[in-house]
Formats: sequence, structure tokens, C-alpha cells
Amino acid sequence: MEKNVLVVDDDEVIIKSCDAVLSAEGFKVTGVTDARAAMDLIEERLFDLVITDLIMPTIDGFELIRWINENHPYTRVIAMTGYSSKSVLRDAIALDIMDFLPKPFFPHTLTEAVKKAVDTPPKVPVPSRDVETYDKEKLKSILQKYKGRAGSLIMVLQEVQELIGYLPASVQKVIAKGMKIPVSEIHAVVSFYSYFTMKPMGKYNVRVCQGTACYVKRADEILEKLKDTMGISEGEITPDSLFSLETVRCIGACGLAPVVLVGNDTFGSVDPTKANEILNDYH
Repeated sequence: MEKNVLVVDDDEVIIKSCDAVLSAEGFKVTGVTDARAAMDLIEERLFDLVITDLIMPTIDGFELIRWINENHPYTRVIAMTGYSSKSVLRDAIALDIMDFLPKPFFPHTLTEAVKKAVDTPPKVPVPSRDVETYDKEKLKSILQKYKGRAGSLIMVLQEVQELIGYLPASVQKVIAKGMKIPVSEIHAVVSFYSYFTMKPMGKYNVRVCQGTACYVKRADEILEKLKDTMGISEGEITPDSLFSLETVRCIGACGLAPVVLVGNDTFGSVDPTKANEILNDYH
């Protein structure tokens, strides 16, 4: 798939040079000469990588990178500058950028940095390029219901996940804007709690506990048995969307080990040789 790169520099010569080099390598390059225009484009489109100058008038590259980290944390960033002092380098690296390019740089240096950056998974999952189909008005009503209520994030995430089925990055962004909190905070909560998921799930999500107590009682065999029965691997969904399969570190029910959860139902002391039988009553 063609990768989209945004180049931000107040010098049009730099933009044209980057375009010439990267377009020849198969990248789709868009260039703008100020950070405000870059912000507007990033709000409209999904970019795989942003390459930005650091020293620019009005809004500099440091502020642009902070804004990206706050509002679009899945966007990779490479910084470039002709003022590569130790302090500038230190401040840029502190913003958790993918790479730093001192100007002037050779074409192969740019190409290598860009290829390395786009091949590196982003810190936050990239939102789907497809349009999610869900009741946007219902989502707005959920956000409105909890507006201004301290400590309500977990409740909002629970209701939104019940509405949509999962919490993709694009929906996390909507929640962040509605609640006026950083996207990074939303992602941290979603990532921490096993109840939340950023991936689509089947009608019945099957979870196999891999905690120590379950593992020593052959939880790995249970997982393999379920994989064979459903014909899918961990993290996948059956073709009919009936089941999805994943593992969890621990569900806190060690006395029932080994444990399997199917939706909201808990099965304890599961016999690995008969694990597939727990799926029989789900249609």
C-alpha cells in the first residue's frame, strides 16, 4: 500500500527536494510551508509519516510535534533542521521522534530514515482507513451524559465499547475531543484494562487464561484445541464473525484453573481434551 508522507518546511526548495527523492521510492508526498496548514491536513487525512523542520515562523516544529503527540499519537515523526546544536537535538529527541536529520542531508540518508520510520510500528495503533459504521449520535449522547463529570472515563469507554464493539484509535480520538483529555490518556486506559479492546471482536469473544495457575494445568493445550476447532489463530475472528480468540495474562480466578471465558460466561477446570465442547451452546 502506498505510504503517505507530509513534509513541513518554510523553504519550498526543501519540500520539492524531499518530494523528488521520496516519490521516486514510491511514497506519496504532500508538502506545506507552515505548521498550521500541516495541522489542518493531519486533521483531514491519515499520514504514515510527518517530516517537519524545527525552526519555522509563527508555529515552530517543536510545537507541531507536541500537537501531533497530543492529538494524533499514532503518527510517526521525523525532525529536520539546519540548526543542529546539542540543545536542539536534545529537545527534539525528548519529543520521542522517530529520527533526526541535520540539514543538509543526502538523498539516501532521507530515504533510509523514511523507510525505517514507516516500517516501525507506531506507539499507538493507526486508525482504520475504512469508515467505521456506528451510531455517531449515540456516541455524542454518551459523551454529553458524562460531560464535566470527574472520573467518568472508564464509564464512557464501557458504554462506547458496548455501542461499537471495540475502541479503534479513531473513536478514541473522538472521545478525547469530547472529554477534552489527551488521546494518549485514552489509549493508556484502553491498553491497561483487558476488558477493553482496540480490535473488532466476534459475537462471542473467547479468552484463554495464561496465568501461572492455568498454564501449569495445560492452558496451552486448551488454546491449541480451540484454534483447531474454530480454524483461527489468536487475535482472529471466525469467518461468520461468531467467535474471536485471544489470551489474557490472568483473570484472578486461580482456584478454577484452567479457565476459559466465552463472552461473559466463565468456564473453570476445563479439560484440555474437551475444550471445544464449551462452544457447542453458542450460536
